[in-house]
Amino acid sequence: MIMTFNDLVQSLSDFLWIYILIVCLLGCAFYFTIRAKFVQLKEIKEMGRLLLDSSSAEEKHISSFEAFAVSLAARVGTGNLAGVATAIVLGGPGAVFWMWIIALFGAATSFVESTLAQLYKVRGRYSFVGGPAYYMMYGLGRRWMGVLFAVLITVGFGFVNNSVQSNTIAAAFEKSMHIPPVITGCVLLVMTLVIIFGGIHRVAKVSSLIVPFMALGYLLLSIVVVAWNITELPSVFSMIFRSAFGWEQALGGGIGAALMNGIKRGIFSNEAGEGSAPNAAATADVTHPVKQGLVQALGVFTDTLVICSCTAFIILCSGASLDGTYNGIQLTQVALSNEIGSFGGYFVMIAIFLFAYSSVLANYYYGEANVRFITHSPRVMLAYRLFVGMMVLLGACMSLELAWNLVDVMIALMTACNLVAIIQLSPKAFALLTDYQEKRRRGIKNPIFKKEELFPDDEGITCW
Repeated sequence: MIMTFNDLVQSLSDFLWIYILIVCLLGCAFYFTIRAKFVQLKEIKEMGRLLLDSSSAEEKHISSFEAFAVSLAARVGTGNLAGVATAIVLGGPGAVFWMWIIALFGAATSFVESTLAQLYKVRGRYSFVGGPAYYMMYGLGRRWMGVLFAVLITVGFGFVNNSVQSNTIAAAFEKSMHIPPVITGCVLLVMTLVIIFGGIHRVAKVSSLIVPFMALGYLLLSIVVVAWNITELPSVFSMIFRSAFGWEQALGGGIGAALMNGIKRGIFSNEAGEGSAPNAAATADVTHPVKQGLVQALGVFTDTLVICSCTAFIILCSGASLDGTYNGIQLTQVALSNEIGSFGGYFVMIAIFLFAYSSVLANYYYGEANVRFITHSPRVMLAYRLFVGMMVLLGACMSLELAWNLVDVMIALMTACNLVAIIQLSPKAFALLTDYQEKRRRGIKNPIFKKEELFPDDEGITCW
């Protein structure tokens, strides 16, 4: 019965992704890139400057860096270590190339959705609140659409995505320390409930501590492994491009598999276009919506072009078997163990714990913000928090294939709903970008946006 259900979920996932991949996701990414004049490349220096400048945030508000850390905590997780491995096993090394492509162009999509989230954010009890549900309601005037998205992201991130995170943590601990998944799930349940009952400020503080530490540590180890295998890099790049475009792969359908799995795992990892990161982007206290849009675009690059690439190079340099004997996080553990000995497996276990646990916290917040969009009932919020904990526990005991197929379906539905909204609202994001760039050209180091300057008649904009 479980296998039959899994097959049905996988078929639905493939159908949805073929449509979203060809018609929506890549089309919007290319369109936004051209309309924004390659903002994701032209403004890289400005992105770095904004990330380090959190002076504009008031004491009780979320800073730009903390909002970036929350979104990066959700981005940098299972997708970076287990998702990359799964993509390579199912789609071949060529899947890595398509992960790079979706990150390069998807950063423009992330810029648009996060800028819109800032524009239509509202004042909450303790911090700003916003995201796709809010710009669907206040920007498009469609509360029903906002409620639909709120339900999708609450189920997709609060429940299903978190089950993937706990599943990966449990698999890593089972392989390295032979700890039964149910034990790992119980520990994660307790740890998760302790943090999430503290609200967004506690989630932001924990994420801002964990994310830089875990990303830097994994990056440094990856550099060591790549440097140790520097002579293998030309063959690794050749393998990636040959698998992505080779005649043999084209005749055998391998290019389609590489494309599909590269895009699937790429969007799962960097979240560009699916509407999750804007929930964190809206919480930042900044003087211009474009600031957080640029910072979130940088998050896409950090996630995929840096961290995902590190995992891909480790796997492809290690000589680990890609025949499916190992998949997901266990393949990454085997690959790193081949390079640095048994310590590699333990290091990946610790890394995936930090990566995935921080994702659990960020995913919880995305759901919380959207539950509050629908209702402010304390009982509903309590039920949501308890159900998140239950899904963390159940996810640890779930099969790898079912966990990934479920999350693929939810991501596809979320992405489709979000893209319909941002394609209609994108002219406002481009107008804001022009305003920001013109002020910078006039020598204004800290551009300030006021509603009356561009959108005086838009009653949905309340914080500017």
